[in-house]
Amino acid sequence: MSILIKGANIINEGKRLENASILIEGEQIACIYTSGDELPTADRVIEAKGLLCLPGVIDDQVHFREPGLTHKGDIASESRAAILGGVTSYMEMPNTMPQTITLEAWKDKMEIAKKSSFANYSFYFGATNDNASLLTQVDRKHTPGVKVFMGASTGNMLVDHDDALRAIFRDSPLLIATHCESEEVIQRNKAKVIAEVGNDPEVKWHPVIRSAEACYESSLKASQLAKEAGAKLHILHLSTAKELELLDESQHITGEVCVHHLWFTDQDYERLGTRIKWNPAVKTLQDREALREAVRCGKLNIIATDHAPHLLSEKEGGALTAASGGPLVQHSLLMMLELADQGVFSIERVVECMCHNPADLFEVEQRGYIREGYFADLVLIDPNKPWTVSKDNIASKCGWSPLEGYTFEHSVVSTFVNGTEVVKDGAVVADLPKVARPLTFNHKEWR
Repeated sequence: MSILIKGANIINEGKRLENASILIEGEQIACIYTSGDELPTADRVIEAKGLLCLPGVIDDQVHFREPGLTHKGDIASESRAAILGGVTSYMEMPNTMPQTITLEAWKDKMEIAKKSSFANYSFYFGATNDNASLLTQVDRKHTPGVKVFMGASTGNMLVDHDDALRAIFRDSPLLIATHCESEEVIQRNKAKVIAEVGNDPEVKWHPVIRSAEACYESSLKASQLAKEAGAKLHILHLSTAKELELLDESQHITGEVCVHHLWFTDQDYERLGTRIKWNPAVKTLQDREALREAVRCGKLNIIATDHAPHLLSEKEGGALTAASGGPLVQHSLLMMLELADQGVFSIERVVECMCHNPADLFEVEQRGYIREGYFADLVLIDPNKPWTVSKDNIASKCGWSPLEGYTFEHSVVSTFVNGTEVVKDGAVVADLPKVARPLTFNHKEWR
């Protein structure tokens, strides 16, 4: 079937094309038409006047909880939430049960996604203190990178042996993505807080325990290891102003910022409590403003979610007992478009950081842009139709969001994955065939 998206305002590659049209044939974008061009006939025409058309979002950091933690979420439920939010491709993390730290476990995840994912999928290979010898055997064509937890994680995937870290940075043929928080600093801060306020500190102490110092010390160590080994390092979920000085694209050291670190500050703990408890912690207004400025000026080039659902019952407690993480993949694009409306970023910059740059950094093949010959991963946005987050429209299995009650000025109208409209009029298409594909990567030699 051929589809003509007619008369949209396309945001792509730093430009806005008013009243432009896109012809989809099969899975791919066949042609892009500007205003005044003669349009072809098509099997189906979608009138898109007044709508924004963006490339589908590529989220380079999600936790979809399958296998082993499926009471919180699974690949089907969370990828369904993703497409409702205009996210058409994702890179999922290895701290499941079992952990994705063997070649067999990685293949098992790929098989689950083949049967159940609504969005295009890929899975990181998890590094441990003991599995560096497997890194050269990883499927380079279908693996985005190697994940290293330089801080505690679900399933205790902490890599804390210096010899193991050096081996990983030396031997990995792929980009190394890190969670950077110094366990030594965290434990020292924890002891001080307990001595001051007792064994059950409130959540407001979370950014004191998992402090800016903890983040910086670990990120500094990762950057030093990368320079020493000539490795390609991507520091995930940067949360502090000081860490920004470590980024250096000329030495293959890049960073990601998550939507919650661009949206919330530590002043929001009083209002939202553990619903905004993440690792790394949401920190000060000064940190948030530094991160925003780094996005604006191009120091930070990738925006993602770290989508990590937990049941609300698991979020009960305080700084030391409540689970860290929350669901955001359904709302990340709308959050960034809202900030663009507020003048924080340009909408062109949002598209660069959520679509183009993840495709470029991870060398994703034929995705992330609206280009002829590329896969038709697209999202249509109505900029004049407000949409309020409520329990009734949250698709994540956990059933809650820190954004409940918030009204966005934009809404997602349609999402296309590989040329198929998987979301129509803001709802997942009934009896949807499985059209998602594994992401493929053209990893070049960079050492």
